[in-house]
Amino acid sequence: MIDLIQIIVNGIAVGSSYALMGLAMVIIYKTSEVPNFAQGEMALISSYFAMTLLISFNMSVYSAFLLTFVFAIILGCFLEFAILRRAKEPNVLGMIVITIGIEMVLLGFVSWKFGADQKTMPFPIGPYDSFIIRDIFISKLEVLTLVAALLLMSVLYLFFKYSKLGLAMKATQQNSVAAQIVGIRTNRILMMTWGISSLVGAVAGLLISPTIMQPFMMWDPMLKGFAAAVMGGMTSLPGVVISAYMLGIIENLFGGYVSIEFKTVVAFVIIVLVLCIKPSGLFSKHYVKKV
Repeated sequence: MIDLIQIIVNGIAVGSSYALMGLAMVIIYKTSEVPNFAQGEMALISSYFAMTLLISFNMSVYSAFLLTFVFAIILGCFLEFAILRRAKEPNVLGMIVITIGIEMVLLGFVSWKFGADQKTMPFPIGPYDSFIIRDIFISKLEVLTLVAALLLMSVLYLFFKYSKLGLAMKATQQNSVAAQIVGIRTNRILMMTWGISSLVGAVAGLLISPTIMQPFMMWDPMLKGFAAAVMGGMTSLPGVVISAYMLGIIENLFGGYVSIEFKTVVAFVIIVLVLCIKPSGLFSKHYVKKV
């Protein structure tokens, strides 16, 4: 029984990382209906930026992280303004290919600049600092990631539902031409969306980096975050978070009781099943456009 509870706790913990990456991808999708496959590498370069500030410039953790959040926002805005916006007559497939290209460029830059070796991220909480509750080990870093995921989900949900900017983002996604007619600057909205998404991704990267710090560290969280986003519905923030925790628990149960080697495959099997049964996701409504 203790082993089962421990597996579930570990699944919830890893699901928090998936939730953060899923939230970051959904923010862009809710505005542009394009999945951003560069999300992981945007978080990656933000994490290495924070590491550089901490090690090379001996900055305090709080100052370095604050500057990293500013850097992440500027990075997201720059990528949208300098690359995505320059695409002529873009379609969804073309935009996806562009995001994959951005991903490769950012990954190549980090590999060239910092090398492929494992690095150590100075962090106030160590990866092995844990609570022990009745023989159940709970990492302090995992608790922090869980709190961050739930807090960001709540803030973003309220932001999209009640703020003028959030409503403008939803309007841009539903009908960009109509949004422009009523005075919404859709290009500026898209740029700000990329900035906010990059900020959320940077939070995920900073919380993952104390455990693993190398150029490919964000691939698994990004792919699993995308799986959670598809599973929950690409427009439902609570759905993405719930699906991320479901995915983390199912994945860990499969690894603990069936096969650790094929644990990673579970996420993509779930994607196929969900798309076959409910293409819009478990927690998202399916809208049919009438002409």
